Amino acid sequence: MGLYRQTQRAVKYFSHACMRRTATTQPAARAREDAAAAGLKGAKTASAAKVSPHVVELDIPEDILAKRANPHWQPIYPSPPSRDQLDLTFENYQQCYRSKTTGEIIRALVVLNLCRSKWLVDHNLQLIRLARRVLGKRLFTMLMKATFYGHFVGGEDPERLKPLVNRMREFGVKSILDYSAEEDVPTETAVEQEMKIVPTALKDQAAPDTEAAALKQFTPSSDFGDRRRDVISARTYLYESEAQCEKNMATFLKCIDAVSGTTSSTGFAAIKLTALGRPELLMRLSAALVASHRYFNDILGLSDDEAPIVLRKTKVDYFKKKLVERGVNLEEPEVLEWLKQIDSNRDGVVDLFEWGDVIDQTKKLDRLLRVPVPVKNHEVQFKNLIAPFTQEDEEMFYNMMRRLKIITEHAVSKEVRIMIDAEQTYFQPAISRVTVELMRRYNREKAFVFNTYQCYLKDAYRNVATHLELSRKEDFFFGAKIVRGAYIKQERDRALALGYSDPTQPDPESTTAMYEKVVSAALEEVKARGIGQRKVAIMMATHNEDTVRYTVTKMKQLGIAPADRVVCFGQLLGMCDQISFNLGQSGYSIYKYVPYGEVLEVLPYLSRRALENRGVLEKTTKERRLLGKELRRRIFSGQWAYTPKGDFWPV
Repeated sequence: MGLYRQTQRAVKYFSHACMRRTATTQPAARAREDAAAAGLKGAKTASAAKVSPHVVELDIPEDILAKRANPHWQPIYPSPPSRDQLDLTFENYQQCYRSKTTGEIIRALVVLNLCRSKWLVDHNLQLIRLARRVLGKRLFTMLMKATFYGHFVGGEDPERLKPLVNRMREFGVKSILDYSAEEDVPTETAVEQEMKIVPTALKDQAAPDTEAAALKQFTPSSDFGDRRRDVISARTYLYESEAQCEKNMATFLKCIDAVSGTTSSTGFAAIKLTALGRPELLMRLSAALVASHRYFNDILGLSDDEAPIVLRKTKVDYFKKKLVERGVNLEEPEVLEWLKQIDSNRDGVVDLFEWGDVIDQTKKLDRLLRVPVPVKNHEVQFKNLIAPFTQEDEEMFYNMMRRLKIITEHAVSKEVRIMIDAEQTYFQPAISRVTVELMRRYNREKAFVFNTYQCYLKDAYRNVATHLELSRKEDFFFGAKIVRGAYIKQERDRALALGYSDPTQPDPESTTAMYEKVVSAALEEVKARGIGQRKVAIMMATHNEDTVRYTVTKMKQLGIAPADRVVCFGQLLGMCDQISFNLGQSGYSIYKYVPYGEVLEVLPYLSRRALENRGVLEKTTKERRLLGKELRRRIFSGQWAYTPKGDFWPV
């Protein structure tokens, strides 16, 4: 039997080699015809039948054909991919865990069962510190690699990640790499670091008038100075210095290199904007952007709940008419210059996204944050939407933008996509504004830059619709990472404490409804702009089985196939493997978020994973049940020494 399998494997490899050689000199369709004429298709099907009954024909893109014509090019896959039928119940434990050794299954069961203990999870950091003192560095490292570190972290560095990344790839799962080293900073120190960079005039300030009251959300508060408070599923970067921001930039650049070198340029890198500069500047810019929306609505006589101006497509002439009605003299030179800024592409439509370019270092922020208001005798004054930026503020903000541009351009040069993570709502308007600018600049040939949309927020759909409209209007590629969100408890507590409207959904059902609404809008935009054009790319970052089922069903309804490469899914390493590998082995594009770093450096990350798994007890209950079934199956079938080997190569 062993000789028979080796013979079949050799036939399979030889068949694919012949197909590959033909494909380098002829179009893909011709290559398939020649392969079929030579009888190779039958050999391939016969050999694959031993592994899976579903084998997909390769549809080789022209750019891949060009690479294969290059004598220095090395093929990514040693054999044509096999495919399973997608099991939307996610109950096929043999299929879900065929990528794991028996030792890894036992480790997963141990870790997930430990996460059930409320006492252990609540005191995990104290227990970790105690174990470090008692065991010493070497024994402690061995213990962590045998448990939590081994389950949730890929390895110490990109080189040692490669075996894991390559094995997951054999089973249809790609990787998002992230250097997850974090400093364990005490709460008091975190509050001090955050508040010392806030101008004295802005610290816990009161809101004396209506306009300021509407911007309470963007008021710094020492009570929430530690932004890690009640956040377990996202990393928080605390500002230390500009030198530390430079180090963070260097780390992101290394991560992009690691993605390019380890994942064959098919991966993503995750970027947090608060790691690249003073977060307080993002808060102030967010306040200015919200104030500008209120200003435009006031001129047009609309409420603050009205759709953004980009969706209404307000004509410049109509806006000028409203300005005149309010007493603004349009003949003033400064007013004329300002009107050019809000219609920079001369299409006759007012668009706040054309209101200056916050990434350019050639324009002062104060010029972007000033608007005309009428005074007596038809004179005009310009007022600042927020407190003016000092010269130091300007320099630090543009340092942040410089770092972001370097990262983005490096990623584009390496063919690596970057996801700009969403953060707290008092930062998010500025983060989204900057990310859209990156899309406009760099998403001209493909979606390199992805914005993140948190669906526990009430305005999630409006933001997605606004950015889709802008993408369509200016014909750039749109990239979206859709998540439920990571800051909901902190957001609710902060809104209650500071006295502004809660920006979050009232319950999980509302969040799910918003998620599905956002997904539908994005998928319908994929269809409307042409599936083959790939103008819209979506990352579904979710561990929710119902959401995955909804997305897959919606894709089928709209005729979007997995091989179209416009929709992908994402989960964390060590979580929800029954979803990830089921999707990957069925041909869907799926990514695992793979953290890496030395054991002692990633302890805060591991602490959050333990808390998160306790918080989603229902999901881990299913995982433990499926892992237990697979372990028993291997023991009773004599496969306890099983070695994973797959050919479910990803799209």
